Amino acid sequence: MPFSSHKGRRLAALGLMVAGSLSLASCMTATPYQPASASGSIRNGYSDEQIEENRFRVSFSGNSLTSRETVERYLLYRAAELTLQNGFDYFVLADRDTEKKTQTYTTPGGFGGWGGAWGPYWRFHNPGWGWRGWDPFWGDPFFGPGFDIRTVDRYEAFADIVMGKGPKPIDNIRAFDARAVKERLGPKIQMPQTR
Repeated sequence: MPFSSHKGRRLAALGLMVAGSLSLASCMTATPYQPASASGSIRNGYSDEQIEENRFRVSFSGNSLTSRETVERYLLYRAAELTLQNGFDYFVLADRDTEKKTQTYTTPGGFGGWGGAWGPYWRFHNPGWGWRGWDPFWGDPFFGPGFDIRTVDRYEAFADIVMGKGPKPIDNIRAFDARAVKERLGPKIQMPQTR
């Protein structure tokens, strides 16, 4: 009986780890289309600033799960939305840029086991060191004490737009019909979930 009790605790611990991982993963989503919200020095969402009567600076910043394509799509959608809100029909991208912000995080590995619960463990032989053991909770056996290194990319798109009334200029490839942009991009826009 003691063996099956120990096995049951191992399965219970494994089940808790899986459930915790799934619940944490469900919280992590790409930045939805929303006004910018500040979290320390990081802000996610759109923001805009009026520069002249018909000129605005628009930006959209995504979190690490938001692709460059999505950030640029949301920027164009915000430009179209802002154009219509101000009584104009089209906008021209006077200037546009997308920045990639890369940050590397290093955390030491090796916090120990799971309180007696099962964990993966391997043995390997190195001619210089002999037989050694390794498990993922004690770091990397080949490069020293063990570190977890993650690289996180975030994108932020910026544009200066000039708004106009009437049909968009046909000879300007930087001109966009605001209604057409909203209509085409609207189904691809992920709005924030209401709680």
